[in-house]
Amino acid sequence: MGKLKTAFVCQQCGMTANKWLGRCPDCDAWNSFIEESPTQAGGSEPHSTFGTSTRPRRYADVETDSSLRVTSGIEEFDRVLGGGIVSGSLVLLGGDPGIGKSTLLLQVAAQRGAPVIYVSGEESEQQIKLRGERLGVDASAVSLYSETRLERIIDALKSESPACVVLDSVQTVYSPKFSSAPGSISQVREVTAELLYFAKSTSISVFLIGHVNKEGNLAGPKALEHMVDTVLSFEGDRHHAHRIVRAVKNRYGAAGELGVFEMTSRGLVPVSNPSGVFLSERPRNAPGSAVVCSLEGTRSLLLEIQTLTSTSSFGYPRRVAVGFDANRLSLLLAVLEKRAGLSLAGDDVYVNVAGGLAVSEPVADLGLVASVASSFRGQPVDADTVFIGEVGLAGEVRSAQQMALRLKEVARLGFRRAIVPSGNCPVDEAPDGLEIVGLSKVDELMELIFRVG
Repeated sequence: MGKLKTAFVCQQCGMTANKWLGRCPDCDAWNSFIEESPTQAGGSEPHSTFGTSTRPRRYADVETDSSLRVTSGIEEFDRVLGGGIVSGSLVLLGGDPGIGKSTLLLQVAAQRGAPVIYVSGEESEQQIKLRGERLGVDASAVSLYSETRLERIIDALKSESPACVVLDSVQTVYSPKFSSAPGSISQVREVTAELLYFAKSTSISVFLIGHVNKEGNLAGPKALEHMVDTVLSFEGDRHHAHRIVRAVKNRYGAAGELGVFEMTSRGLVPVSNPSGVFLSERPRNAPGSAVVCSLEGTRSLLLEIQTLTSTSSFGYPRRVAVGFDANRLSLLLAVLEKRAGLSLAGDDVYVNVAGGLAVSEPVADLGLVASVASSFRGQPVDADTVFIGEVGLAGEVRSAQQMALRLKEVARLGFRRAIVPSGNCPVDEAPDGLEIVGLSKVDELMELIFRVG
């Protein structure tokens, strides 16, 4: 019998090499090559088909109905999924250790009411039940199964035929067809592929919990994210009670949609009014504080940007940003120096988005500029004003999309004035009682928010 051929596979990108390499030529990852055997003797069985039809069907002949999507029982989770759980979908949930991934999916499984199998490769059945009792969930319709071998899991799922499956986690499950360890690129790809075909052929929804690496990205090959239907990212700070579930990819809804939860002793509680929560402890008439309106998916969020400027003790001033892109902060400070006449070259600048949420939308530029100017001058910004607009290198204020939706949220929370780009004026369907001020250049902002008297 001939020697089984092996190869060295990069665990980050999946590149295959005939010998071990210190650095991957494709993704530049160091020490990521592991020796793997593709298959054992006898090879692997070919994947089964989806089983939906035996021949191609015309687009017009394919029927859809509302029964393909069911509610999870948690409104915020349904929002992230695009309106509910789609039958036969494969959903991947990733996040930092201990952030609440298992807790959230156990609550979802308990809320379904229909038969759900919770498969765990990390906890025993007794440990899972102890967590459920601590959370106070009614999981009478949930069946627990502690197993790590893929073939046994698939056989159990086929015999039980549940309405939904939760697998915690995909990196702990293995198939003996491959000699590599669980969590390797070959094992993760095989496990995900088998569960994908199982979900599509049986119309049973499958939720996968995935580990993340030290950079915060999902561990394993990037192909894992391409294979699944939906990728959810669980974000949050251990020192804050709020947790964010963000849809990074969604074939059945809007990508970028997010749901807000609060971690309590009874588990994760949905937050129906996140803007009010993020602004609940905002100090009024404090220099360096400004409110912006960011659009996350189809939801408008009002967030507070705090800035502190102080004279630098060293020759090179510090620029620190938490929840805001540091490179964009440097860009906006340069615009303030050149276009608004603020001399910030000798000052340290510290920026923080209160509440632990990160802002990536450029329309938060105007609020950051107002916050920096307020801290630098020591003069507070009007507490009833919201800033919306992107700032360009020439100092111009660029238009923002879906302005009517943003202003509706601004008016709902009781703000009286909104400073928006002049390109968005006049605003269609402007809320009553809200003063809308158009702005075209950054230097005009200084005169507008720092009026004498």
